[in-house]
Amino acid sequence: MESPDAAASGALGDVVERSEVEPVNKKEWRSLYQKREKIHPKRAEGTFRRIKWIVMAVTLAIYYLAPWLRWDRGPDAPDQAILIDMPARKFYFFFIEIWPQEFYYVTGLLILAALSLFLITSVAGRVWCGYTCPQTVWTDLFIAVERMIEGDRNARIKLDRAPFSMSKLRKRAEKHAIWLLIALCTGGAWVFYFADAPTLAGELLRFDAPAIAYITIGILTGTTYLLGGFAREQVCTYMCPWPRIQSAMIDEDSLIVTYHADRGEPRGAHKKGESWEGRGHCVDCNQCVAVCPMGIDIRDGMQLECISCALCIDACDGVMDKVGLPRGLIAYDTITNMERRAEGKKPIGHILRPRTILYASLIAVIGSVMLYLLATRSDLELNVLRDRNPLFVTLSDGSIRNGYTVKILNMAHETRTFGLTVEGLENPTYTVVGAEDVSALTVGPDSVGSFRIFVAVPQGTIHHGSKDVEFVITDKATGDEVENETSFKGPRR
Repeated sequence: MESPDAAASGALGDVVERSEVEPVNKKEWRSLYQKREKIHPKRAEGTFRRIKWIVMAVTLAIYYLAPWLRWDRGPDAPDQAILIDMPARKFYFFFIEIWPQEFYYVTGLLILAALSLFLITSVAGRVWCGYTCPQTVWTDLFIAVERMIEGDRNARIKLDRAPFSMSKLRKRAEKHAIWLLIALCTGGAWVFYFADAPTLAGELLRFDAPAIAYITIGILTGTTYLLGGFAREQVCTYMCPWPRIQSAMIDEDSLIVTYHADRGEPRGAHKKGESWEGRGHCVDCNQCVAVCPMGIDIRDGMQLECISCALCIDACDGVMDKVGLPRGLIAYDTITNMERRAEGKKPIGHILRPRTILYASLIAVIGSVMLYLLATRSDLELNVLRDRNPLFVTLSDGSIRNGYTVKILNMAHETRTFGLTVEGLENPTYTVVGAEDVSALTVGPDSVGSFRIFVAVPQGTIHHGSKDVEFVITDKATGDEVENETSFKGPRR
């Protein structure tokens, strides 16, 4: 009998040969691709399944409820604990307020997240994929809904094969209605991070919200419904780049979900009362395959599709309990320990090794720097922009005048009054557009005050065409000072 690979190779050769003389129809092209086989994962019971339930509940609760948390920042500031305020160009996270010029904090957080993912992968493989990846979490939720309405694995397979009936239509309608509701809540929760949640919720219900809010919710609803309900494992296998990248993160000392072939082979069915002599402990029940959300057989070795969810461990441990054998036929293990076990040596643990130490050290250093910057950050900043055209103006009395745009960033949640001086000039005089003098510049809470200021000095005080000066602002209430260096231009002598 001809093998499937040979048959596929022959079919490909036929298609290529015929394509040289005549067009290839669609039916012939289908032979080049394998149709997706729908996966019906069985419900698993055990330690890792409980961990996944807990992680799913916690992560979903954080995502859906976080925009509704309140944090008092004063009368003139938003009280939403987590808010990305795009119009004001600010990011609020509880007591932390990030301004546009402080975006390096966000960059630092992204770097810490990447390094943490590298560290976790180096230690325990793709546990991020198996437990906390959004695709995994929402797929788990969608499968739970599917199982609740249509039953477990066998019932769902039977329903798929059953002819059309009102009962089948009702179950499918209920399932898809709940899926769409979850997807809608997912898209709705996302937009609440960008506006005051209670206010936006009311506007959405009254159809008074901005069009972009409805568009965003619609797009996220559609993608969540599609990816969680239909694409599922296809996303992890074909769309996500991480399975390819993680191969560079994992080494022979990384914990991965492993089938202990030295203990399990040769496998085969086992009847109660039969001896285990001369055979492996694997009874070839295929329960590890039945519970796998990716539809793979872990006994085939490490595979690109494996997300390290460890549900196969729970399934196998349950079978081992029933046949009276020790657990751990499938378990988290390292390549090093598998090799040592094959040589009759005792397994060892190598969590501390150069790459994990490097990742942990980088996380500690970057995290410490960010904490220091946060702890010592000032709530006051000064920016000074000197006029470029003209560089200076000679007044009627011969004095030289420069124009500046001064911006004072008041990051406090209260109105503050500042005095301004320019150090490095002899007998300067000041003119402020729209204000009486530079000794009382008022800036509102959590805002930027922009002032047009002219500085003039007597004739003859600028000898080389330019002089370095320093603008200094002083908080009238607290005495806090902030300075900014710039220059004062004049004619060359």
